[in-house]
Amino acid sequence: MSKKPPAPVSARRTLGPVADLERHLPSDWWRTLFNSLYLKTDGDVVENVQNTSREAELIIRCTGLEPTDRILDLCCGQGRHAMELAKRGYQNIMGIDRSRYLIRLARKRAAQLGLRVEFREGDARKLRLPEDFFNLVVVMGNSFGYFDSEDEDVAVLEGIRRMLKPGGTVVLDLVDGEWMRNNFEKRSWEWIDENHFVCRERSLASDGMRLVSREVVVHAERGVIADQFYAERLYPRDRIIELLDYLGFTSVRFHGHINAFSDRDQDLGMMAHRMFITATAPFTIRKSRNGVPLFPEVMVLLGDPNLPDQVKRDGRFNPEDLETLLKLKEGMSLLKEYKFQYLENHASLFTELRANPPKFIFNLCDEGFNNDANMEPHIPAILDMLGIPYSGASSACLSLCYNKNFVRSIAASMDIPVPAETYFHPDDMTATLPSVFPALVKPNFGDGSLGITQNAVVNSMEDLINYLQTLRTDLPGCPILIQEFLEGTEYSVGIIGNPGLNVRVLPVLEVDYSDLDPELPKILGYESKWLPDSPYWQKLKYREAQLSSEQQQKLIDYSMALFERLGCRDYARIDFRMDAMGEVKLLEMNPNPGWCWDGKLNMMASFGGIQYHDLLRLILEAAQERIAEERSKNRNDLNRIGEISA
Repeated sequence: MSKKPPAPVSARRTLGPVADLERHLPSDWWRTLFNSLYLKTDGDVVENVQNTSREAELIIRCTGLEPTDRILDLCCGQGRHAMELAKRGYQNIMGIDRSRYLIRLARKRAAQLGLRVEFREGDARKLRLPEDFFNLVVVMGNSFGYFDSEDEDVAVLEGIRRMLKPGGTVVLDLVDGEWMRNNFEKRSWEWIDENHFVCRERSLASDGMRLVSREVVVHAERGVIADQFYAERLYPRDRIIELLDYLGFTSVRFHGHINAFSDRDQDLGMMAHRMFITATAPFTIRKSRNGVPLFPEVMVLLGDPNLPDQVKRDGRFNPEDLETLLKLKEGMSLLKEYKFQYLENHASLFTELRANPPKFIFNLCDEGFNNDANMEPHIPAILDMLGIPYSGASSACLSLCYNKNFVRSIAASMDIPVPAETYFHPDDMTATLPSVFPALVKPNFGDGSLGITQNAVVNSMEDLINYLQTLRTDLPGCPILIQEFLEGTEYSVGIIGNPGLNVRVLPVLEVDYSDLDPELPKILGYESKWLPDSPYWQKLKYREAQLSSEQQQKLIDYSMALFERLGCRDYARIDFRMDAMGEVKLLEMNPNPGWCWDGKLNMMASFGGIQYHDLLRLILEAAQERIAEERSKNRNDLNRIGEISA
């Protein structure tokens, strides 16, 4: 570690003597505290090789960790525990921390040491990670208890519980709150290197539940360079065990106390006399405290089988579509905790909803209002206007994702690989057409692969011009995308849930083209979805993808990032395909994806042992959990406004 100071331009203003530390405490102090200065003030402990080695040994000994287990180092800081475990042969490690500075430092150090550890930024309360994924989650170095309220700490534990596989282990390394309450140093000071010293003050918060600290860091020549406040909750052993038990963790064990080593052997602060606790994730998680859904009475909104439908074969509902509706209703009948009604008549849809608004709508109308795919966003817009809560994506999300070119641009801005693409409007006769073949030609707007047939894969300029003319006739005025044709393996990722709440990533699906005639382009087009006599319908198969842990995690990371950025809710499907060089690129983002019994989403669920009716239940639960959380937040916001007004 360099001994050079951060070299501020000038000294900073200090507050001088402060009578009440708590009054000066920022509610989000943890957003800015953990920087290069933190590694100076606390480096005697958190950069101490002896501490890191001993704590890694404790983790291994107390958890029975296996080399292939998936490990999450939550609030990992500069990644010292994650990298120490990687040095010892553990292969699947991720570190997450809120501090951009510390995460960048962790990545740099891991690269220098040749260690394969994934480090990323993230808020411990709202992690974009799949459910039932990790074997072990560790929260080391007294990194638990930073937030204003205990409820936020509980949210962190709930997130850990969701991310752990059933039977997985959580490790908590946190200060013994009862001991610290009676033994903290009210004032101290020490030299932290040859140029800097730090003065510390501490006091209990007004409720006695947090220890508020102040650090004034001084450079010998430049003067004060930081005057900062922070606080941590003081959990007695009985209280943290009580919280773990309340959340369903089992086998809660206290393994004794840790006293840190220090290079300076002076003020250890909150790193002194810490508890080392493990607990096991439950095998079952109750979705609600009383087992009753928030909305047991559900109106299911569907397409209208009596109206034309441009997307479907012959422009109308067919026997296979009616069978899909029958299978849906059979599945719904198995969800005994709910009572369902069905609304299919679009002619009276708005009138019925306004006259007798249901308490909750399961929005499965992916055909769009009046079976017009362009009007799929109109359904949630109507429900929002009428104040009716519903499942799935909002109108804004559906409108955004309906524009494939917009989604591609957003993905590219997030460093998610996308195919090369040209946007072409059929009325623009002066456009320059790409000359790289093979290429895929498809409408920028559309649903159900309308406009994407086997002829959409073109191998020459003549093929391209001919297919553009076909689309100009079939879909007049619709902008066209001309993309590089991705010839590699095709995958789909299914997500159920919402970031910060329960999120389940289904097993990844792979499209198997091996039985398809080699002369036909390998593509999931209109024929594969709507034409039973087509070889695409008859020959294509789907299977669970065989991916390395690293490849699978990359697909999940891309999918979760897009899910959140594009504002998806409750469930979505994201499609990818490899190019000729083996790089995975985004094909499409599908909010409110096909829910039918023989669709991709249900296939992915079946790979994970989830039956069709349970898939429907999971989507319902995700939507109702989200709505309950939104209502709770709104109530809390109103209460805060009331307190401020008073």
